[in-house]
Order: sequence, then structure tokens, then C-alpha cells
Amino acid sequence: MILDGKSIAEKVRAEVREGVERFARRHGRAPGLDVLLVGEDPASQVYTRNKERAARDVGIRGRLEVLPAETREAELLARIAALNADPSVDAILVQLPLPAGIGETRVLDAVAPDKDVDGFHPHNVGLLVSGRPALVPCTPLGCMRLIAEAEAAGVVQVRGARALVIGRSNIVGKPMAQLLQSAHATVTLAHSHTRDLPALCREADILVAAIGRPETIRGEWIKPGAVVIDVGINRIPAAEEGKTRLVGDVAFAEAKERAGAISPVPGGVGPLTIAYLLANTLRAAEQRIAG
Repeated sequence: MILDGKSIAEKVRAEVREGVERFARRHGRAPGLDVLLVGEDPASQVYTRNKERAARDVGIRGRLEVLPAETREAELLARIAALNADPSVDAILVQLPLPAGIGETRVLDAVAPDKDVDGFHPHNVGLLVSGRPALVPCTPLGCMRLIAEAEAAGVVQVRGARALVIGRSNIVGKPMAQLLQSAHATVTLAHSHTRDLPALCREADILVAAIGRPETIRGEWIKPGAVVIDVGINRIPAAEEGKTRLVGDVAFAEAKERAGAISPVPGGVGPLTIAYLLANTLRAAEQRIAG
């Protein structure tokens, strides 16, 4: 089973669109998402424009603000403080990476927890770890939706399953492990110092790869029938000279022969990350109104 992130993301967007319409009818305005981009990094510009368009497509008031590359940290923090105080702003996203000289941790910690649509603030991290409602990073939420689709198809039962998360970043690996644990899976979090990774992979009913190394997880490592979620986005040389292609952290062609369900790259987790940014924006707006 190939987990088609594009089609599943459309389902999420449709759910968000309906929620946004209900919110607007009740409160007389759309939820508001403000995205801050510092500098003119081409990739970041593409990402942020896509987020702005996606927000508007579901009825969210999306606004991108581009600050000059020479913006000082104090100026960025002041802008975040202004957005925190603006009642029309329900969600704030600061696009990473930030230019040299600006402290990423200080900036992310400055976003009000109830507007922290990325789920990076220590307050939201603490709520997630303690099993309480929180704004959660978007990519792990997308991974959980893919796993839910596999469960609905009868491929896996998450409760009691052995789950392996490879990669311990604050953005994907750690929150992913927490979400799986909250769903009653038995979770192992692997990393660069883990011994005998292939053996751990062969025991996993659910495997989430988020290490940023192309095609590291080989097909023979996959437990037959397992659910494999590939978070990696790696650009490698293509067969045609001078061209490149995108691959994940999993050797897809090999792994799909053994997996019960697997997400491709591209077209797997990626579309769901933006879809859950929209879902988080709606959730933040509803929670703020509810007080």
C-alpha cells in the first residue's frame, strides 16, 4: 500500500476549510496566520509563499512579512511581540533558518505559546510530553495521519505496536515518539549512536525515518508488513548528467516490496506538513477564542 500524501492532505484541507467556515460564521472573521521571513533565501521564499497561498485557499487570513536580511535580532523580537499582542493574529510562524547573528532559540521562545503554530515553544513541548492538549509540530502530525490511514486499511494496529523512530530532532523525532507513545505504541527512539540499527528496524511494526541521509534504510531491514513513514527529503544526482532528484531516507524501491504500507518521497509526508500547519492555525484560533 502506497500512502498518497497528496490525496490525504486534500482530505485534511477539506476538513480545515469546513472548520474555518464555521469559525468565520461564529466570530465574524477568519483565523489569522502571520509568517515572518528574514532575508531572501530562495528556498525559504518558495516555502513561505506556498504556506501563504495554502492558507488563503482554505479561507484563513494568511499574511507573509519579509524582513531585510540585515534585520537585527532585537528588531525581529519586537515584531514578534507586536504580533503576539495583535488579537487578529491567531498563529505565528517564523521561517527557519534565520540569518547569522540571530539566535534561533530566543526567537522561537518569543512566540506566544498559544500562537505557536509550529509547536516549538517549550510550553507546548512540555504539554505534549505530559500528554496534555498542545500545539504539536506539523510534520509529526502528518506522519500520524499517514499511520492512521494505514491502520484504517487494516495494515497495522497502533495500540501495542512496536514503533521505531530514527532521528531525535526537536522538530520531528522527539515529538513523533511522544505522539506514538500517546497512541499506546511501544516506542524506541534511535539516533546516530544507536547500535545495530538494522536489527531494530526488523522488529518494528511502524518505522519512521527522519535522519536526513539518502536511502540509508535498506529494504532488507524492513519487517514484512510494516508501516514505513519516510520523512527524509534529500537531493542526489540523477541519471541524466547535471540533473538531481529527490529521495527519502528509505530505499523506496526495495522497501516497498516488504512494507505493508509506505510513504513515497516526494508526495508522502511533505504535503501533509503544510496541511497540518493550516489545521494548527484553526486549532490555535479556536483555543484562543475559548480562552
